[in-house]
Amino acid sequence: MVDPGGGAICNGTLHNQSDHCHRKNCTRNGMVKEAQQNGNSNFYKPMVESFEEAPLHVMVFTYLGYGIGTLFGYLRDFLRNWGIEKCNAAIEREKQKDFVPLYQSFENFYTRNLYMRIRDNWNRPICSAPGPLFDVMERVSDDYNWTFRFTGRIIKDVINMGSYNFLGLAAKYDESMKTVKDVLETYGLGVGSTRHEMGTLDKHKELEDLVAEFLNVEAAMVFGMGFATNSMNIPALVGKGCLILSDELNHASLVLGARLSGATIRIFKHNNMQSLEKLLRDAVIYGQPRTRRAWKKILILVEGIYSMEGSIARLSQIVALKKKYKAYLYVDEAHSIGSVGPTGRGVMEYFAMDPRDIDVFMGTFTKSFGASGGYIAGRKDLVDYLRAHSHSAAYATSMSPPVAEQVIRAMKFIMGLDGTTQGLQRVQQLAENTRYFRQRLSEMGFIIYGNEESPVVPLLLYMPAKVAAFARHLLKRKIGVVVVGFPATPLAEARARFCVSAAHTREMLDAVGLLCHEELTQM
Repeated sequence: MVDPGGGAICNGTLHNQSDHCHRKNCTRNGMVKEAQQNGNSNFYKPMVESFEEAPLHVMVFTYLGYGIGTLFGYLRDFLRNWGIEKCNAAIEREKQKDFVPLYQSFENFYTRNLYMRIRDNWNRPICSAPGPLFDVMERVSDDYNWTFRFTGRIIKDVINMGSYNFLGLAAKYDESMKTVKDVLETYGLGVGSTRHEMGTLDKHKELEDLVAEFLNVEAAMVFGMGFATNSMNIPALVGKGCLILSDELNHASLVLGARLSGATIRIFKHNNMQSLEKLLRDAVIYGQPRTRRAWKKILILVEGIYSMEGSIARLSQIVALKKKYKAYLYVDEAHSIGSVGPTGRGVMEYFAMDPRDIDVFMGTFTKSFGASGGYIAGRKDLVDYLRAHSHSAAYATSMSPPVAEQVIRAMKFIMGLDGTTQGLQRVQQLAENTRYFRQRLSEMGFIIYGNEESPVVPLLLYMPAKVAAFARHLLKRKIGVVVVGFPATPLAEARARFCVSAAHTREMLDAVGLLCHEELTQM
């Protein structure tokens, strides 16, 4: 009960093509290995991903840690209510006590009592380019992380394992960035208008043509903000009477875009084709609730690489299902474009897929390209439709000219249009570093998540106290890491998230692995 279609998007209607895909699966000891074949070729792509479960005693101590933290949180709230302990959180004014509360006290319980105790591990101010090494401004707190003050000391040459600088292109100025400097002098820093008005420059057109060539699609459109590329364009593609099938681990920008669209949203289990197919089958059989009318369109939302799990979407299987049930596919390649595939062209190239099998390509320039902004790409009628109906095109300021030039420079570098093979070498070096670092951590006995070729490497820490101690101790050893916990992850799956870069040397990766092992064995 869906519109079968046959092209791309015209007047808000998505169309797709039809093909077949075969697959074989086997599971053993928590490792999933999958051989997949694209119906258009004899190419097989093995999928090796690990999501090992923690030992029972680790899970017990993890929940125990949260339980103790919760009890002490209630104790501190009791002391604050009686004025024994000073309350630094936002509270209602006494004269408004009879109003509907502006601040929901219980909803902020976790932030007030747990997050604030370890808040120093986030929002650390950086004072250099986010290369393989960077400088961190030292700060301290005198009130348990409610406020900070700077000491004036700079922690120099910290190994950067947290930035999305996958290809090492977010570097400080050198001769290769001369074109960016020239564009800054010619165009200035800002545009001061939207794409619909006076904000479309020749640099935007040059970048859009280059993105289309890079992805081997008909057309592309660029936007000034990656988050808004999802949240402001999904509502232009689907609306009331449409169905969105979203992976349960999709990024917040996809979730927000889906909610803003007004479409019905249903969630399928992460990378679980049985769960996705059941939702597709039910949607086709039963249609919309109550009326049983056919859905106007069904849109599947997935990511190329999932930034918290390090897993890669099972694209060939998803494409097979979307063709079988005449649905449409929207792929967010924020983390995968430039970082996977033999030449850095993302999961489409990773699985050797035909670009026409994917209805909407989305990606950002904030990771592999060392810039900012995002793009939507695909068929020309899709892009033409978004030029007229996208909220970002109508209301958001255009991409800054120097930023556009940085993306052009980086993309030409990756494509080899600069006359060298250094870009391809960076892509290959990233793949080597990724496999090496993941192997080293596995050999040391750590539980790590995700695909063996994903440069996003989550290392499971589990216990809340260990999360804070791990980041603090590594910073003292001049290693900068990102630690993540609830609610960004499940309660019992707090982790450190490493981002591998082509600019990292083996010595850096060895040092990080060794120091991680030393710190965790001492905790």
